[in-house]
Amino acid sequence: MTKLTDLIGILKDKASQSKAALLSKRATLSLLRATSHDSFTPPTPKQLSTLLTYGNGSRAIASAAVEVLMDRLQGTNSSAVALKCLIAVHHIITHGSFILQDQLSVYPSAGGRNYLNLSNFRRNTDPTSWELSSWVRWFAQHIEQLLCTSRIIGFFLGNADSDSDSGERVSGLTNSDLLAELDSLVAVVEGICKRPNAGSSRGNKLVDEIVKLVRGDWVVIQTEVCVRIREFGERLGLFEFGEAVELGCCLKRLAECREKVTALEAAEAERLWDLATELRGRIAVAVFKEGGKVVKEGRKCRVSESDRFSRGVLNSHDGLRFPSERFL
Repeated sequence: MTKLTDLIGILKDKASQSKAALLSKRATLSLLRATSHDSFTPPTPKQLSTLLTYGNGSRAIASAAVEVLMDRLQGTNSSAVALKCLIAVHHIITHGSFILQDQLSVYPSAGGRNYLNLSNFRRNTDPTSWELSSWVRWFAQHIEQLLCTSRIIGFFLGNADSDSDSGERVSGLTNSDLLAELDSLVAVVEGICKRPNAGSSRGNKLVDEIVKLVRGDWVVIQTEVCVRIREFGERLGLFEFGEAVELGCCLKRLAECREKVTALEAAEAERLWDLATELRGRIAVAVFKEGGKVVKEGRKCRVSESDRFSRGVLNSHDGLRFPSERFL
């Protein structure tokens, strides 16, 4: 059954690529080559780089390329094709141009063609497809949360071109905004903890590539979480009681993820857990030994008038904020 399914997949790939070549649809042909039905091989760096070149031209070209990608993702019933499409989406998030990323930035509140919505993805034609289905659901959920968190913090996590000075930036945020950012980052970590068991997929290069990508996200998230925990440590005497409790709950959720993300740990990970544990202890002292009063009289949250209005309002129709748009 597996060999027959693989043969059918190969024939589908050949037919689709031949049709795209005859119609001179370069973007479609590049995407088909990068998202074949092969269940064991991820897209090559060259294939992914080719997809990114469609973000170097006009917005219309970039929009068409993303539309082809999302149509491919939403229209397939192949676990392998879905995973490769998700890898391409992740590649756009971390390496894509502003124009390509802008096509993804409407998620999650606006929905539309690029709404992933793969939580019910199932494919049981053979054991390999069935097992890969769980990786499709998990990786799609991870990307959705990554997009949502990027929207909240104002730049794409892990993108080298974001050029964000997180330390300076977070110092100008209100406590509530800073809490919202930390809460969303912790949600990404919680999603990472739900990673499927490798099972028979162990050694599958396609699965290995996904784990590698998420491990890279985890390294970036550690840095962003540490920056915000340090900032909260500086503000500990400036909290309302409710803010202190909310922060304590957020740190508790983070601590519960520690054992589950062991496989993704980087060398600097211990610093994150040490910072989180220390801050939780200080919050407990502030809340329970000070009778619930954690705001020092006569002092307010550290934010200036200019800072207060420098943070744009994001609603359901807003895209992500990028450095190039800050002064528009």
